[in-house]
Amino acid sequence: MAYYMTYGDFQAHMKSYYERTGRKLQLPEMTEYLYRKGLLLENIVFPERSDDYGNMSDEEFNRVVDSIPLNLSPYILNARIPPSAVESGALLHTRDVFVIRHPRYTRSQLHSHNYFELDFVIQGQGRFIFEDEERTMGVGELCIVAPFSRHDFLIDDESTVFTICIRQSTFDTTFFSLTSPKDLLPCFFRTILLDHKHPNYLMFFTKDNRLLKNYIRSMTIESNRMDTYGNTCCISYINLFFAEMLRSYSQTLRFYNYQMGTDFSLVLQYIQHNYRTLTLSSLAELFHYSEPHLCTLIRQNTGFTFTELIKKLRLADATNYLLNTDLKISEIAEQIGYNSADHFSRVFRSAFHISPQEYRKQHRNISSAFIPFAPLAAKPDAPQ
Repeated sequence: MAYYMTYGDFQAHMKSYYERTGRKLQLPEMTEYLYRKGLLLENIVFPERSDDYGNMSDEEFNRVVDSIPLNLSPYILNARIPPSAVESGALLHTRDVFVIRHPRYTRSQLHSHNYFELDFVIQGQGRFIFEDEERTMGVGELCIVAPFSRHDFLIDDESTVFTICIRQSTFDTTFFSLTSPKDLLPCFFRTILLDHKHPNYLMFFTKDNRLLKNYIRSMTIESNRMDTYGNTCCISYINLFFAEMLRSYSQTLRFYNYQMGTDFSLVLQYIQHNYRTLTLSSLAELFHYSEPHLCTLIRQNTGFTFTELIKKLRLADATNYLLNTDLKISEIAEQIGYNSADHFSRVFRSAFHISPQEYRKQHRNISSAFIPFAPLAAKPDAPQ
């Protein structure tokens, strides 16, 4: 049996209960309370959604969300709040992404789950609690909580926060597939987000980005559509959401890791921008590490040694030069920090098993290049 209540009615009951009793409940607890009172609906009409959500104010879109039915059936079956949750408890079997406007007036309880959670503040602020840390998040702040990390998020006023739940497999294929081979930060993101032994989160500061808000609005609507296309649309929107976030706000990154004591992303960004002439000794001196300790940190947080990282960056730029420029091999070698073309060619061949010249010849097919508005080449005359 399925049970429903609109977002707006559910939130009104949460607020009313708190004002009457002074007590706050978790979402499953409030669902059980409403079920016992006979206030949930067994049938509800899902309204058609075809409005232009991008041009709405936050207040107007909140009214749209208020009219969306919540399927509360899973929470009736799990009214007792477990310390950890699994994907099946929050995500339907046919869903990879689900978005919900975070309920206000909820009781605090640290919990963890095996899927990714993204919390994005649209209006006001919220209390983000993580392990032994608490911070206030403001408008435009986005937090990505890694699986199996104890956390909670609390809203007590008229603030608006949207929570996005994403399966681990879906997060991995969407978030990391967007990154370029020469970008070191994704290696770092992957390490700290998928290391189940150490709880972690990533925090981005996006200001009041209208584009990101519109993607969240679209995902909210699509994740609540009762058709076969909603999930596909949500995955497409989450791709766009991550692309914009990484493109525009990766420099604002902050993260939690009680073992590190410094923002290691700064080290990675410095390596990425100065790899052509950088040495381990100069990097260690700049960031006040001993060389052995710095080597350990780099290996632990990227999965690569310092030498492997430098090689990775050089070869990524080399392939770009080979495919997109007419630079000579010696000129490319100089651009990426090698002292000679021969040295560069040996390193390149060991990685790709062909020479730089052969790589360019095989992968750069000028005749198949897409040139907008180029005239169509004339077809040869048909044989008589």
